[in-house]
Amino acid sequence: MWRSGEFDGEDAVKIRSRWLIRLLARTAAVGFRSLFATTHKEIITDRPETSPYVDSGEQKFLYCIWHDSILGPIFGGRCVKMAALTSLHGDGAYVADAIECVGITPIRGSSSRGGAAAVQKMLEAARDMDISIATDGPRGPRRQVKVGIVYLASQTGRPIVPVAFSARRSWSPRGRWTDALIPKPFTRIWLLGGEPIKVPPDLTRDDLKEYRDRVQEAMDALSAQADRYSGRSSSEFEVASRRAADVRRAA
Repeated sequence: MWRSGEFDGEDAVKIRSRWLIRLLARTAAVGFRSLFATTHKEIITDRPETSPYVDSGEQKFLYCIWHDSILGPIFGGRCVKMAALTSLHGDGAYVADAIECVGITPIRGSSSRGGAAAVQKMLEAARDMDISIATDGPRGPRRQVKVGIVYLASQTGRPIVPVAFSARRSWSPRGRWTDALIPKPFTRIWLLGGEPIKVPPDLTRDDLKEYRDRVQEAMDALSAQADRYSGRSSSEFEVASRRAADVRRAA
């Protein structure tokens, strides 16, 4: 058991680093909340009850978003009762601490680390909370839906709501494999929620892939629509998505 004064230098560094991570994450959360407060927001949903910023009663949803667009849904409004999947990798700690600051419950895990435990936590959270998942994950491929969100929908009975985010003027700082979309102050932003996709229970592997393709098509269409509203070019993602669809059909 650890007692005061009985830790080595390595542990001390870890403790200080954890506090530093929390401080940086909270600072970032305050900064992004202030930034988004200056923007002019257009929140458009196919069904009003699917907005995460309104109380939908007992009906809960799984929100499917792109990793490069996570700032929009997080800071575009105040979620009523939301949990979100965040990576166990280093960057995930910043995201987990930041979203806690805005009332979102983090669930740590990914396909490569902590996946089974994260799935169990999401199954439990889905009983009385909405869940948001950046479906292309922290490692990509970029803007390609993974089957995990479809599996979760099949197990929980919660419909999948495609979500898209775009901004008229923005920054896109380049990351390891994706670019984050950060709106500039006082610009207009769009948050779109598509038609909920209901997934039957107990699907086979082939059925899961079929519904993943449906979600992919819905995400592509909604992202293109958001970019048309904002005047951004989405041709790069449309071309990539068409190629990925051709590969899936060939398989």
